[in-house]
Amino acid sequence: MAESDRGAGVMFPPPFVYLGLLLLGPVLDRLLGLAPLAIPGGFSALFLFPGFILIGIAIGLFRRRGENPNPATATGGIIDTGIYAFTRNPMYLGMSIAYLGFAILLHSLGALLLWPLALIIIRTQVIAREERYLEAKFGAAYLDYKARVRRWI
Repeated sequence: MAESDRGAGVMFPPPFVYLGLLLLGPVLDRLLGLAPLAIPGGFSALFLFPGFILIGIAIGLFRRRGENPNPATATGGIIDTGIYAFTRNPMYLGMSIAYLGFAILLHSLGALLLWPLALIIIRTQVIAREERYLEAKFGAAYLDYKARVRRWI
């Protein structure tokens, strides 16, 4: 790994985007007088479990390959097997799904309304940087992977 290889240049840990907006949701509820979600909190499991399973599977593949899942670090190769054969971003997909579960658990309409903003920030400030980095580092191999596998699902 070259000393100049500093990874994708992601400026902040992606989980902080989800967590920050999730915590802002109840504040928005209160400020705007939004009614609580009328979805029973138990339904949150329908999103939390699949979300955390995706995240765990993806991190497990990184660890088995000896890679660091932190997008601010350099990578030695493209992971295109397992869950990465179906989605290029299973960790972000998992975080997005789990976010919905937490919004339900919090009964926060504000958090639910902020979910698209989380997706936009992750897409433009994290995934876009990662894709530029991987294209520059791996060239045709990454472009081929991008052509075969969808960004989300």
